[in-house]
Amino acid sequence: MSNVTLIVLCAGNSSRFGLQPKKQWLRTGNLPLWLFVTNRLQNFSDFKNIIITSHKNELNYMRNFSDDFIFVEGGENRQESMKNALQKVTTQFVMVTDVARACIPKNIILDLIENKNEADCIVPALNVSDTVVYKNETINRDEVKLIQTPQLSNTKILNKALDTDTEFTDDSSAIKNIGGKIKYIQGSIKSKKLTFGEDIEAIECIKSPSKNFFSGTGFDIHPFEENKKMYLGGINIDVPYGFKAHSDGDVLIHSLIDALLGAAGAGDIGEFFPDTDAQYKGIDSKVLLEDIVKFIYNVGYEIVNIDLTIIAQKPKINPHKQEIKSTIGKLLNIEKQFVNIKATTAEKLGFVGRAEGVAVQSIATLKYYDWERQ
Repeated sequence: MSNVTLIVLCAGNSSRFGLQPKKQWLRTGNLPLWLFVTNRLQNFSDFKNIIITSHKNELNYMRNFSDDFIFVEGGENRQESMKNALQKVTTQFVMVTDVARACIPKNIILDLIENKNEADCIVPALNVSDTVVYKNETINRDEVKLIQTPQLSNTKILNKALDTDTEFTDDSSAIKNIGGKIKYIQGSIKSKKLTFGEDIEAIECIKSPSKNFFSGTGFDIHPFEENKKMYLGGINIDVPYGFKAHSDGDVLIHSLIDALLGAAGAGDIGEFFPDTDAQYKGIDSKVLLEDIVKFIYNVGYEIVNIDLTIIAQKPKINPHKQEIKSTIGKLLNIEKQFVNIKATTAEKLGFVGRAEGVAVQSIATLKYYDWERQ
């Protein structure tokens, strides 16, 4: 049985990346980068457990991709994520890598494990061949190393090293800070770190994103409530009644949110905004949609188009179609032409036909963000 646990850090905000999605959600084929990297490393060695740290807003979504890993909510920075993940580690040794290094060669993983008893932290590093200037002074490049991940540490010592408010950019720095022994092994230029969008060109092991399209449907229905403002499709319609709901009751936006989440395989509106949560009482549904659109883009999708069917005896929809289309297009960051709205009645049948409320059916189509197009 292996005495090494693998931690893959995927909870960052990709603030320096500069592209629409977070880098951990770029697709290689149909796989998000975090899963591609994890599967690749899993094939290199028999780890006892594999722990994935995730941004709190993406944790449940990540769990949809695999039952083989332990998923842990990350923190505000790398070190907090590390501490959260280490709580789940039961092995003597732990190997930690950043999802940003997609093409780590197999020999690096095997060398780390082979040397695990040689020091408190085993670290791949590259020597520097260029002249190095520090604070306008040329220094001896033979004394400079470029530190890489993964790094393999003694779990107890790493836990001790991280028991501080001082932030470290890697595990070896923290362990060195408490006097731990570090052993450097030869790194690899193939372990290029994906930091900025333009770095993608140097990441040779990943392939183009799949050209697949993904469709999702949504449906919502709300009864009328007298003496309440009506919001439909993000606009206020001047009638003496609105929708009975925990939020502002915008039935069109609620239906649309479910369609977007369905296309991404991310559940439904209630999982993101439960109607038992007081913070969503009376909330503007446009705010909810903005959060979902941000999520959709963050996890690597583009919105292609949407098709909406409003079923209502009242109010009249046709006079408001263009304004709704413009509003929804802006909220989705797509052109107005890719928002279609159809309106029909229920022929006076049932709940809607008796003019007691409105129902909306939505279809949304997504595709993966094409990072080759940047």
